[in-house]
Amino acid sequence: MKLTYVGVAAEQEGMHVWGSSPVMDKEGKVHLYAAQWPTSTQTNFSGWFKDCEIGHYVSDSPEGPFKYLGVAVHDRDSLFNSPHNPTINYIDGKYVLCFIVNENSKLTTQRIVMYVADDLNDNWRPAKGAEADGTVIRKPQDSTIWNYNAKLGVSNPSLIKYKGQYLLYHKSVIPKQPKGSAYTYGVSVANKLEGPYIPYPEKITPPKMQLEDAYAFTMNDSVYLMSRDFVGSLGSRGGGLLWQSADGFHFDSKSTKRAYEDLEHYVGKAHLENATAYRGKKDGHLERAQILSIQNKPAYLYLATGVQVKPGYGSSSHVFKISFE
Repeated sequence: MKLTYVGVAAEQEGMHVWGSSPVMDKEGKVHLYAAQWPTSTQTNFSGWFKDCEIGHYVSDSPEGPFKYLGVAVHDRDSLFNSPHNPTINYIDGKYVLCFIVNENSKLTTQRIVMYVADDLNDNWRPAKGAEADGTVIRKPQDSTIWNYNAKLGVSNPSLIKYKGQYLLYHKSVIPKQPKGSAYTYGVSVANKLEGPYIPYPEKITPPKMQLEDAYAFTMNDSVYLMSRDFVGSLGSRGGGLLWQSADGFHFDSKSTKRAYEDLEHYVGKAHLENATAYRGKKDGHLERAQILSIQNKPAYLYLATGVQVKPGYGSSSHVFKISFE
């Protein structure tokens, strides 16, 4: 998998734009759903779990330019706080939007919501198998489930249909010994698109290779996760990892490869020399991988970074074209 940098996909003056997830509509237009919040309200980037909403962008091309249409999911109240990290799919003739919320800006209460719609006019409804507000996965109450002791609830969903089942991948931060925490992934399974989703009892990734922001997709009868590598599991800290599984439930580190590098690798150090680093260093850590597949093959990769070269603009989404060698 080779990446060619295209440019900025989505950004707004006075706003952070984070983690845009793409889907193509029936007319061939590409829609992005992205987390966004004002740069002015939280100066330390913590607005993602305090003041966030999900914005909607559209373009005639996967490469942009993207036009901002408005807010798709609002920050409603203290119990449905700061919708964040959206991921969108088109499965079984339905558009499915998954994202996280919390209660009262407390990360320990993170949970996953699933919305469903027949079109992309943002007339979303909660999934039929979810709770009334769309909550589809919470931190488990069953002590036999791998993330029963999760410190920060469940977060960062990614949905696929694979061999007749619906697999909803999600992250939990679980305690590890003797100190610290392990960023680990699991999966919940359903026989119907709208659930209910039942947690698979075991974690699916090895804890020594901690990962974040995993995006799931299928190709050539395998399941892949593209994730952020924030502990330097392969090479230097930063960039991303590509995990492969034959069944979607076991991802071995032996089959894991380097997926992408930091933004500096693609645009050059000089381009970022006078940039503002809202999150991370000026090398531009790329996060929140989301993929647009065309004819069942990954075609474009969208990544977020906290480094911005335009004054007055916050973090932004960047797009890369995918080719295969």
